Amino acid sequence: MPVTTRARPGLPGPPPVRALLAAAHGGPALAVTVVAGLLAVRGGLRPLDAVVVTAAVLAGQLTVGWGNDLLDLRRDRAVGRTDKPLAVGSLPVGRAARALAVAAAACLVLSALAGWRTALVNATLATGAGHAYNLGLKATVWSWAPYACAFGTLPSVVTLAGPDRAWAPLWMTGAGAALGVGAHLLNTLPDLADDERTGVRGLPHRIGARGSRVLAAALLPAASLLTVLGPEGRPPAWAWAAVALVIVLAVLTLVTRGRAPFRAAVAIALVDVALLVAVR
Repeated sequence: MPVTTRARPGLPGPPPVRALLAAAHGGPALAVTVVAGLLAVRGGLRPLDAVVVTAAVLAGQLTVGWGNDLLDLRRDRAVGRTDKPLAVGSLPVGRAARALAVAAAACLVLSALAGWRTALVNATLATGAGHAYNLGLKATVWSWAPYACAFGTLPSVVTLAGPDRAWAPLWMTGAGAALGVGAHLLNTLPDLADDERTGVRGLPHRIGARGSRVLAAALLPAASLLTVLGPEGRPPAWAWAAVALVIVLAVLTLVTRGRAPFRAAVAIALVDVALLVAVR
């Protein structure tokens, strides 16, 4: 396919660090890292263990982001993605590849320091699921599965490093999986047309924009309900107020356009994490 967008020689690009962060999908990577950090606080990990686990999750997320943009380089150039540093040439491919290698090594080392259970789950099910998406599942009807796997196992990446070395409870795993699939549906919406042009037809492309919005609007509040109803005991009144806020945000995913639905999904995720930390 013809290249429609490229950087002109001599034109200044963004600073190297900013270009690297953009290519790593820094916003989503930071959001997932914050979730991991708050889960670590909730799980009662020792401060050093909490830092190690959170850093391991961040390193893994960086590899997924850089891997995505490296694999999609030709596709991003074909559709003229000017927001992609690799596609426009402001970030050299070699630099991104080296950053990916360093982050991958850091992810493995940090995960191992947190314990072999955390290392195994983070490398294969959490971070590994993201790479499975990049390597081909994104173009199939199973595009949702890596998100369900990665987000669903994220709580266990933390709890397996905790004092009990246990898997996260099923309600927490289910809430994470529902959040992940909902985020996938909404994050894909702005790129549906470009993806179709380059042969990517995941679940959101097959059910369409409207179907994706409706399904996401059902999954995201479901995750919140699992978070509120899952723990033992009677939920406090303020937890139900949080669920009401989530429902409002879910409605926004139906009526807004562009990246706003995904931002609403991130807000829902943060509300759910706050519930996880506060509701015992």
